[in-house]
Amino acid sequence: MKSLFLFAAASAWNRRGTLIFTVLAIALAVTLMLGIERLRADARASFLHSVTGVDLVVGARTGPVQLMLYSVFRMGGATHNIGWKSAQHVMQDPAVAWVVPLALGDSLKGFPVLGATPDYFRYFRYGAGNDLVFAEGRAFSGDLEGLYEAVLGAEVAARLGLKTGDAIVLAHGSGENVLNEHADKPFRVVGTLAATGTPVDRSVHVSLAAIEAIHLDWQGGAPTPGFVIPADMARKFDLTPKTVTALLVGLKSRAAVFQAQRRINAYRDEALMAVLPGVALDELWQIIGLAAQALTAVSFLAAAVGLAGLVAVILASLNERRRELAILRANGASPRDIFLLLAAEGVLLTTLGLIIGFALLILLSAIAAPWLMRGYGIQLEPLALDAPALGYMTAIWTTGCVASLFPGWRAYRLSLADGLQPRL
Repeated sequence: MKSLFLFAAASAWNRRGTLIFTVLAIALAVTLMLGIERLRADARASFLHSVTGVDLVVGARTGPVQLMLYSVFRMGGATHNIGWKSAQHVMQDPAVAWVVPLALGDSLKGFPVLGATPDYFRYFRYGAGNDLVFAEGRAFSGDLEGLYEAVLGAEVAARLGLKTGDAIVLAHGSGENVLNEHADKPFRVVGTLAATGTPVDRSVHVSLAAIEAIHLDWQGGAPTPGFVIPADMARKFDLTPKTVTALLVGLKSRAAVFQAQRRINAYRDEALMAVLPGVALDELWQIIGLAAQALTAVSFLAAAVGLAGLVAVILASLNERRRELAILRANGASPRDIFLLLAAEGVLLTTLGLIIGFALLILLSAIAAPWLMRGYGIQLEPLALDAPALGYMTAIWTTGCVASLFPGWRAYRLSLADGLQPRL
C-alpha cells in the first residue's frame, strides 16, 4: 500500500502543473468553509457580548428585542421613557449593586448622543469583560463645573475629525429626524474612547445633567419662543432628570437575577420591563443570523465545486493516460491496482488540499484578527481542531475519497487492448 501511494505521488508530480490548481481549489474551499463557520461562531459570541457585566436592562414595557435595540445598539427609539421615580425605585432594590441610567434622543451629525453618569465608564463592559479605555483625554466629570463636557466614541472622532478640546453642537432628534440644534449650549470634547467594535464607537457621551440643561428652554421637542436660558445660567437650575430612556443594572449576586426581574416587572406605579441582556441578544441574533446561515450554505457549495473539480481533472486526464495505464497493465498491474492507483491519487490530492487549506486559514486568521476586533468587535478565538472543524474536514475528506472512486472505476473498466490500440 505504501508503494502504491508513492507511485501515485510520483504520477501526480509528473502532472503537477494541472493538479496544483486542483489542490488550490480544494484548499480555498476548505479555507472558506472553515473560515465562515469560525467567523459565524465568533461573530455570534461577540454579538452576545456587546454588553457584559450587566445583569438586567430596564426600560418601558415593550418587546425585549426593541429594548436592546435602542438601549444597547442606539437603533430606533423608545416608545416611552421611564420616570426618575421609577429609576430610583430600581436603585433602591436590595439586590441591586449599581445602576447606570441612560438618556437618548439627541445626536451629533447623525451619531447618537447618550446621556449617562460617570459610572458608565466604570461599569460598562464588552467582549470578554473588557473595560472601556480612553485613547485620549478623560471621562466627563458629571458635575456642574464640567456640565458641557463630552466623550466621543472612536468612530465619531475619526469620521468627524474631532479631538480633545474641540467644540461640538448637539442637535435635537436622531438620524434623519433632527429638528433644531442646541447652538446656545456648545460642548467641549474632553476624551475619546479607544475602538471597541461596538455601538460605543458610534456614540457621543454626555452627562444626564447636560441632557437636562440643553432642554431647559425647550418644550414639546422645540425651543420655547421668547424664552432662552444661557448656558451658564442653566447651572443654577435643578438638573435632576425627569425621565430616562433605560437603566443598566448590576446585581450584588447573579443568583438573584430572576427575583429582581420579577420585582421590577411587577412595579405598580409604572409599566416597567427588565430583560436579561444575554437572552434578549440571543433572540435578536436568531433574527439577524439568517445571513450567517446563508454564508454557510455558500461555503458548502464552494467545497462541492472544489471536489467536483478534483473529479473532473482526474477524469479528463484518463484519456491522456490511457496508454500509461495500459503499459502498467502490460507489466503485470491488475485492474484492481489501476483502480487503487487513481483512488490513491484522489485521496492524496484531497488530503493535501485539507492541510494547505487549514494552514491558510491559520495565517488569514492571524492577519485579520486585529482588524476584525478593531473595526467590528469580532474577537477571533485561537483556531483549533475542535469538534465542528474536525467534522467539516472529515466530511470533505470522505467526500473527496468517495469522489475519487469514480475515475478509478472508469479506469478499472478500460481494457488492455483499448489502451494499446493506436487512435487516429
